[in-house]
Amino acid sequence: MSETALSAALIRRFGETPKVPEGLAKIPALNALATRGSCRSFTGQTVEPDVLETLSALALCAPSKSDLQQRDILIVTDPKLLAALKSLLDAQAWIAEAPAMVVFLANNRRQRQVQMMHDQPFPNDHLDAFFNASVDAGIALAFFMAAAEAAGLGCCPISTIRNHLPQVKDLLALPDHVFPVAGMAVGYPSAAPGVSARLPLSKTVHRDRFSDITEADIKSYDTRRLDGQDGPVWSEAKAKMYAAPQRTDFAAFLRGIGFTLE
Repeated sequence: MSETALSAALIRRFGETPKVPEGLAKIPALNALATRGSCRSFTGQTVEPDVLETLSALALCAPSKSDLQQRDILIVTDPKLLAALKSLLDAQAWIAEAPAMVVFLANNRRQRQVQMMHDQPFPNDHLDAFFNASVDAGIALAFFMAAAEAAGLGCCPISTIRNHLPQVKDLLALPDHVFPVAGMAVGYPSAAPGVSARLPLSKTVHRDRFSDITEADIKSYDTRRLDGQDGPVWSEAKAKMYAAPQRTDFAAFLRGIGFTLE
């Protein structure tokens, strides 16, 4: 892998690139990360259960906060259950074609079980309990995606699963202190996923001190991202998206399954 290939991929993504060391430029896995994209178009090929279980094992090799391992992966294989889960997410029509789905769970229940097992108190029943489990699940999701894409699969995380928390809880028989952080559609891509432009590295990678992005920086990114595409610019689309209330019942749901959040 030449340095030019990795640098070109980063320029395409960010509009700029760091000076890529020659040793890094020769690592194929890094170029794969630079050129990856979320997959929303799948062939009809089935993803075998053994594949999903192996990818889940690799995902759970990820680090976890204090080795507490507060994350689980739920593979959805039952056809009726998979159809029911997809029906909740039908606002994204492409999900119907995904041959497999997995759900990444934050699991703070197990630590509470361990405390009881050893007759120890649980004094950390506050916001950090929710946060630690959520981050652990997010890290596992990233590891799963990297492993799956290295194996030739395509993936797309699905945060809208959190729009339907009570229904998902019932469908997946989730106990208290366990909740979905995200779903993941998994399958064999029918076409190479597109590469989404990202905000410039000079505004998102900070050295020693934080430096804020300016309106001019955002407008410049809007222009670069819109190149060759139709529709509203990125900042306008995201501003309109977040102008509408979303998941206003999330905290109430979490309290309902036992989290304190103080």
